[in-house]
Amino acid sequence: MSHIHKFSPGANITFSASADVTAGRVLEVTGSREVAHAGAASAKVIGAAATDAKDGDDVLVLRGGVQTLVASAAIPAGSRIITAAAGKVAAAGAGVSGFGIAITAATAADQPVDVALD
Repeated sequence: MSHIHKFSPGANITFSASADVTAGRVLEVTGSREVAHAGAASAKVIGAAATDAKDGDDVLVLRGGVQTLVASAAIPAGSRIITAAAGKVAAAGAGVSGFGIAITAATAADQPVDVALD
């Protein structure tokens, strides 16, 4: 018997959107091969939406590397990153590991921030 990867580690994966999603927002798993915008402090982060998608449509999820995401508030470069509401991101508090690190800064809400995903 042998076993092979269904997807290579870090490979982008197509899911079905279980709600409307926006490109550049963080997504979480909501069901069997389904995703939606991640909620605050989500433990189910799978990656970022490559494109906008309507509920029920396919959406490519970007799973690694550096992604340009949307800040929920100011984020200093070097901060560990967690999810905020609606698939946006925030700086993690002390002792919180998050899912990536900001390599650029955002000075206010709704600004882009480049995040190296773990």
